[in-house]
Amino acid sequence: MKRFYLIIFLLTSSSIIFYSCSKEINGRTDNISALDPANTDSNGGTWKTILLTRPDTFLVATPGAINTPFYTGELNEIKSLQANLTSQQREIVNYWGAGSVLRWNEIMRELVAKYNLPPYQNPDGSYPAPSAANPFAYPLFPFANPPYAARAYAYIAAAQYDALVAAWHYKKLYNRAAPYVNDASINSLLPKSALPSYPSEDAVLAGVTAEMMKLFFPTEIGFIEQKATEAEYARLLAGTNVRSDIDAGEALGRAVAKVFVARGRTDNAGKAVGTPTDWAKLESDCAARGETPWISQESPKRPPMLCFFGNVKSFLFDSVTAFGLHPSAPPSTGSQLFANETNEILNMTNNLTRDQIQLVHYWADGAGTYTPPGHWNAIAADDFIQKKYSELRWARNMALLNISMMDAVIVCWGTKYQYFSPRPSQVNPAIKTVTGLPNFPSYISGHSTFSGAAAEILGYIIPEKAAAYNSMAADASVSRMYGGIHYRSDCEKGIEAGKKIGHYAVLRAKTDGAD
Repeated sequence: MKRFYLIIFLLTSSSIIFYSCSKEINGRTDNISALDPANTDSNGGTWKTILLTRPDTFLVATPGAINTPFYTGELNEIKSLQANLTSQQREIVNYWGAGSVLRWNEIMRELVAKYNLPPYQNPDGSYPAPSAANPFAYPLFPFANPPYAARAYAYIAAAQYDALVAAWHYKKLYNRAAPYVNDASINSLLPKSALPSYPSEDAVLAGVTAEMMKLFFPTEIGFIEQKATEAEYARLLAGTNVRSDIDAGEALGRAVAKVFVARGRTDNAGKAVGTPTDWAKLESDCAARGETPWISQESPKRPPMLCFFGNVKSFLFDSVTAFGLHPSAPPSTGSQLFANETNEILNMTNNLTRDQIQLVHYWADGAGTYTPPGHWNAIAADDFIQKKYSELRWARNMALLNISMMDAVIVCWGTKYQYFSPRPSQVNPAIKTVTGLPNFPSYISGHSTFSGAAAEILGYIIPEKAAAYNSMAADASVSRMYGGIHYRSDCEKGIEAGKKIGHYAVLRAKTDGAD
């Protein structure tokens, strides 16, 4: 509570200290209309959760009656705030009024881009590694590369979804109406809803997201906590929640997050880096099979990225299934098929059109970007805005998208380090890449695997756009050939594997109670 009042002071002071900080990250969709769901999904408390065994796993206390002096005082607080609204406060309401799942996803993408920077080498030619135990030391933790980012997007989206299912359960159970229903003198600065206000869905999202960020972006906790308080404050200003709605929501969100954090600390991601001995064995094992092993093309050679990420615990299937989804071996590096595929990339890169180069850069998603999974989050968010989903359905759809892409990374990375295949430009130095060369083996293509999975689940969620999503996935895939980064077999097998993974997400969607 002290934290809340401190931030309120900063928000309402003449210096507007906090508000200026809040604009460090701007949404891609700053001028969209307020969220006004076509359907409140009032039965959402019965939907199938991801990690919670029951929606009432964590108790939310019965709210106080609306005819008590305590509740009257909460209503008066809103009236006091609305009596002297500043333009900055109205901006806060409008920003978060677009939808908290959307806004948190935008913030997440920007944080991924901020931390998606590979560390620079030490003077002795070695490379420092970010440390979760000392996140403020150089290089800052994390290095939000594609596997790390996909996992972060997935955990946060899944936790948000489970937390909102729980919130919807308690909303229906307690059925406390919004402040503007209980007191007609309170203005609603956002579209009115028939959805009960206790607990506040925005506060649930603020609590669960802030708590999850401690795991993934520990150096940003101060900023994230400020954004959480801002999101909650927006609901008071808007007249859509009283403080007890918000307190109950935040507490529920933080409790649910702890379940996901506990899983995250034991899902094998902390063992994904490997050691110099592991890296050397991967190379020697590949050579022992009679193949040309992948070798880092950076100078000095950089250790391979997260060589054991294929062992991370997936969401949609077990480890045996994950391994079974690995495609069969790529063409042998001594085969004519491999030579043909290498020559194809050489001919492509020597004869690129302007449109092909543009495609390479559009889908590159390299250092300093949202990463390929973040790119698909942005595509999905733009389309979800048009559908007028409830916060719960937004969260469910984002969870399906992101757990499918995290599992796609697991299968993709497992395949990469199973075969340890060289990049085209390593085999033939005459091949000049159009964009940055990733520092991990070639087969299968990560972009293709992510995109196949994303297109499959998004095509189920918005069936009228299924063909468009498949076309985007094909573009993302072939762009890696145009860029001189992947062979045809990398891309074709990557799309194929991604679609199989996305199908698992579709099967879940068909049985989660939301459709």
